[in-house]
Amino acid sequence: MAEVVLKSVNKSFGETDAVSDLDMVIADGECVVLLGPTGAGKTTTLRLIAGLERADSGRISIGGQDVMGEAPAGRDVAFVFQQYSLYPHLSVYENLAFPLRSPARRLGKDEIDRRVREVARMVRIDHKLDNRSTRLSGGEMQRVAIGRALVRRPAIFLMDEPLSSLDAKLRAELRLELKRIQKELGATLLYVTHDQIEAMTMADRIGILAGGRLVQIGTPREVYSNPANTHVAARLGQPHINLFPVEVLPDGKAPVGARTVGARTEHLEISLSGKANASIDWVEHLGDQNHLHIRVGDHKLVTLANPYIPVKPGDKIGLTLKNPLYFGADGNRMY
Repeated sequence: MAEVVLKSVNKSFGETDAVSDLDMVIADGECVVLLGPTGAGKTTTLRLIAGLERADSGRISIGGQDVMGEAPAGRDVAFVFQQYSLYPHLSVYENLAFPLRSPARRLGKDEIDRRVREVARMVRIDHKLDNRSTRLSGGEMQRVAIGRALVRRPAIFLMDEPLSSLDAKLRAELRLELKRIQKELGATLLYVTHDQIEAMTMADRIGILAGGRLVQIGTPREVYSNPANTHVAARLGQPHINLFPVEVLPDGKAPVGARTVGARTEHLEISLSGKANASIDWVEHLGDQNHLHIRVGDHKLVTLANPYIPVKPGDKIGLTLKNPLYFGADGNRMY
């Protein structure tokens, strides 16, 4: 595995800046997840590292080696795409063995067999080695696609939303599997997603991309608790952070110049007695918790609550702030 460094990397497509002044270091053995909406520059960043796109300017190094002039085959990266991209006429075994049979690797038959079976056990597909890839479920096909990358033992794994086409239950299972495998191998992994749960559960560090720029990078806890601006704050958290003007729920603690309050569930306290300043619009019952839709004046807020709290639509409640986040007129965080 190897450290990957991007320094002042830029890439445009016509008049569109896909990646702008990107500086990022992915440490040896680290899992970094890039999170952002469609068009943020996530996939382009992966393709630039892989050599599938050529940067307009800047520097990309893998393991201390400048790879800007290297072809994709010379960069020692493995790319897992959103779609499975398996060879339909080959068995699972042959799909896994295919990357090891290139002339560049010159591995013996016994070594290929050992690696294939080892990786098949790791991704828990060893009982399907003789099956054609077309006779697998979606989750099994994605395991083979991931295994085909693992078997190569590259300097870095690049994964472009590999779980997004799977159902929710399987996606949850496979993201845990991926994290387990990454830790077992000590693999360097750059993973792209628009799913905040994947980012929070898998990443050693999360990079938030917006408009081709890296807005903030840090541990999941750092990015969640100390977002640099309202865009970052809105990317993490379920339900989404409530953003509203300071005067809606004044607490006397807002810094001078603050214009917007960011209030997550842990920043809102509900009182059923005393002075009421809000009302319940709707209650979503989710079993172990409730989503409360609350109206404060003309503003709507959403928060989590104990499922046994005795409230119903139309009830009046008291709502107070507890150490919320504050943002200025430009959307940047204020302390």
